[in-house]
Amino acid sequence: MHNLSGIKIAILVANGFEQSEMTSPLHALKDANADVAIISSENITVRGWQHTEWADEFPIDVQLNNADPDDYDALVLPGGVMNPDKLRLDDKAIQFISHFVKFRKPIAAICHGPWTLINAEGIKGKTVTSWPSIKLDLINAGALWVDQEVVRDELLVTSRKPDDLPAFNREMIAMFSEKTKATI
Repeated sequence: MHNLSGIKIAILVANGFEQSEMTSPLHALKDANADVAIISSENITVRGWQHTEWADEFPIDVQLNNADPDDYDALVLPGGVMNPDKLRLDDKAIQFISHFVKFRKPIAAICHGPWTLINAEGIKGKTVTSWPSIKLDLINAGALWVDQEVVRDELLVTSRKPDDLPAFNREMIAMFSEKTKATI
């Protein structure tokens, strides 16, 4: 069991994130003693999506306009179709993600989450997986796409779907532990 005590993790979401792809990593990170913040452009709460309908609302810990990526050691990008599609159009969100890419901080993205990495220029040359509908987008952006439950390429962990969450969480926590402990 990895202990992420003292490690600050950002989970970046917009309304419409796939709820389990945010809550499962959130709980796994908190169980590993990480300091986790939900960050969003929304004002007070952000709302999840569960398969085909709206789900629960969650309080935002830090509004994106007030979030400093230097304050965080790692980043989680949940999927859902609406969430990354909205984030891709949000310049502040792309700048926030780009900081993690530029400064080589670990990133974990699941389902449609890797979509945002195209705009943040963090996918070229990486071996990744994702929800199959964005496979061609990732390939066209220069990634090598594979169909596996979890893929780790240096400081990037990706998974395909909610069924992959146990493997995603395990690999995400291992990567965050290795990389962030080395830099603290």
